[in-house]
Amino acid sequence: MANHVPGALEIFDSAADAAMLQATDTQPIHHGPNTVRSNPRFFVKNAILAALSLQDLVAVGEFLEPVVLKERMFLQDPKRPLEHVYFIESGLASLRIVAAGSILEIATIGHRGAVGASRLLGVHVSTHQTTVLIPGSAHRICVEDLHRLMNKRSEIREQLLRFGDALSLHCAQTALCGVRHDREKRLASWLCLASDAVDAHVLPVTHEYLSSVLGLRRAGVTETLIRFEEQNLIRKNRGVLKIYERRGLEQKACGCYKLISGAYASAEPAIPTIDH
Repeated sequence: MANHVPGALEIFDSAADAAMLQATDTQPIHHGPNTVRSNPRFFVKNAILAALSLQDLVAVGEFLEPVVLKERMFLQDPKRPLEHVYFIESGLASLRIVAAGSILEIATIGHRGAVGASRLLGVHVSTHQTTVLIPGSAHRICVEDLHRLMNKRSEIREQLLRFGDALSLHCAQTALCGVRHDREKRLASWLCLASDAVDAHVLPVTHEYLSSVLGLRRAGVTETLIRFEEQNLIRKNRGVLKIYERRGLEQKACGCYKLISGAYASAEPAIPTIDH
C-alpha cells in the first residue's frame, strides 16, 4: 500500500465544490500519483488526520487510499462486514438506522469525522447504515491496518475515540430532538449541522430527502423551507439549497445544534506544531 501515499495526501476539491457535484454531474479531480509533497498535514482536510502528529500521520499515510465518494454509495452496511474506515475530506455521509423497512437518519458525517470508526472501536449497532448524501472524496484504510496502527500508536486511537464520543452524542441528541422539538427547529438544526460538516453554505438536498431522513411530512418540510426563504435565511433552486443568513438560521435551530457542534469542536485539539 505504500505506493498509495502520495495520492492519498494530495489536495482534494473543496467542500463547496463537492456540494455542487450533484448539480454539475462532475467528479473530483485528483492530482497525479507521482506528485511529491513536503508536508502531508497541509494536504488533508479531515479533522482527525490533521490533528495527528506528523509521525503518526505519515504512519497512517502508508496505508491510505484516495477514493471518490459518489452519491448513494454505501460506505457501511449492516449486512456486510466492515472492510474500510473512510476519513471524509469533502462531501457528506448520512448515518442511518434501518429497521422494519424504515430509514431514520441519526447523524451526518463530513470532514470532521470518519465512517466506520465507531464500529471499529466496538460501538456496533446491527441496524446502522452509512451512505453518501453529497458526493466528495475521502481517504480510506483497511480495518486490519488501522486496528494494527491503533494498537501501536496511542494518539491515533485517542483521536478516533474523541470523534466516537462526539458522534455518540450526535446520535443520542438526534433521537431526543425528534421527540422534543418542533419541525422548524429540527430542520434549522439539520441544515446548520450539514453546513458545518461540508464546510459550505450550498447543500444539494431535496424536500423529499429531508422529509425522509427527519421523519417529517413532505408538505410540512416544504412549508417550513418556504418560510425560511421568505425570511431571507435560505435560497432554493432546482434541488440545491443555499444558506443565505447563517446566524439567523442558527437562531431558529434548537439547542441540540449547539450541543452537537460543541461536541465536535471539543474533539478537535489544536493542530500539533510541525516537526523539524
